[in-house]
Amino acid sequence: MTVHPREGYGRAIGDGGYSRREFLRLAAAAAAGGALAAALPTGWAQASVSTSGLPLPRPDHPVTWPTFTKPIRSGQSPERGATLRLYNWVAYINEKVVQNFGKKYGCKVEVTTFNTMEEAIGKLRSGQLDFDVFVPTVDVLGPLIESKLLQPLNHSYIPNITQAWPEFQNPFYDQRWQYTVPYTIYTSGMAWRKDHVNENPYKMSNAWAMPWQSKYRGKVAILDDYRESIALGLMKNGHFDLNTTDTNLLQLATGSLLELSKLVNVHIDNNDYSNVPSGQIWIHHAWSGDIAAAPGYLPKGTPVEVVGYWFPTDGRGPVGNDTMVVLSSAKNPVLAHLFLNYLLDLPNVLENISYNGYMQPLNEVTPQRLVKEGILPPSLTSTAVLPSYFRRGVSELALPPAVDAEWQQDWLRISGGV
Repeated sequence: MTVHPREGYGRAIGDGGYSRREFLRLAAAAAAGGALAAALPTGWAQASVSTSGLPLPRPDHPVTWPTFTKPIRSGQSPERGATLRLYNWVAYINEKVVQNFGKKYGCKVEVTTFNTMEEAIGKLRSGQLDFDVFVPTVDVLGPLIESKLLQPLNHSYIPNITQAWPEFQNPFYDQRWQYTVPYTIYTSGMAWRKDHVNENPYKMSNAWAMPWQSKYRGKVAILDDYRESIALGLMKNGHFDLNTTDTNLLQLATGSLLELSKLVNVHIDNNDYSNVPSGQIWIHHAWSGDIAAAPGYLPKGTPVEVVGYWFPTDGRGPVGNDTMVVLSSAKNPVLAHLFLNYLLDLPNVLENISYNGYMQPLNEVTPQRLVKEGILPPSLTSTAVLPSYFRRGVSELALPPAVDAEWQQDWLRISGGV
């Protein structure tokens, strides 16, 4: 059975595990002396959030990272008889795409997976495993670069970057795309079962408040991710600084989520892609890519139109993306560059999206194209991510360690009582 990209990332309250993106946030603010802090350069936990150390990339504070080595030489042929090694999240790439790349370049491709960023970075730092390509998010780029784990890209091998949205040809987190190419993109919004829920979030004055309805008790869920769900509490109250350091705002958001727990006996999980189509949950705080994949989880005979996904039409909501990089230790750097280029080519991108539901930011990957290709049903075009969302949306980025600890403590208060 094919595993959905979210399977394995969620946790039951109290089992000690974390969702995929929750681990990314924990990794980005690990306290000194913690497991991840030990795996990264000394002082990273403090420096990554200090203007006197590693800078914190922000849309209004873009960062051009230093380069410690030169890119590989131009004009080289792909390595012969090679095995390209990809280090990726569990079930986050279409195996068919991987196999087709191997056939095109006469190589083998070996995919090794990880469940948490802590695990991945720890292994990269230890030298236990050799990889060519890695899939980090923007949260950890600074430490990876400072650790000299990434090599700067030679753009001559990646002409398909011209197919990508302009925002990702000069992203705020990696000016001049020196180290990264974009991989998947997503929004966070609201999924609902139209046949069980009377309200249409597109007609609500504040759809972020949609879960706070006692009549849906037992049928409401929020994401098991401390940044995403506290952000929901903030937005429900009209606050859109999702990286806030304001204790009063955090208390307001926490209070709203505690109220939600009492009001509807809220579920906390990352099973939005299966629980909404199955009808177990009627209103679910959700990720766009999950709901794009939801039709595959509908019971036989259930029309896809019963599943809805809302993200504000003005784009003022949470947006994010993953990246692909070439590691400094890559034994096949030319193939690695060509692989990044391959994952920016439209036919391959469409093949990949058809598997995991998560869009990639190419100019020709539009809602209309996804519907035409049969990848997305017309009723779920709202799960498609538009370029304007990255101009108007808000991102959840790394926090100062003390503030991040406060977010986590608030989340424990919320999730511990469920």
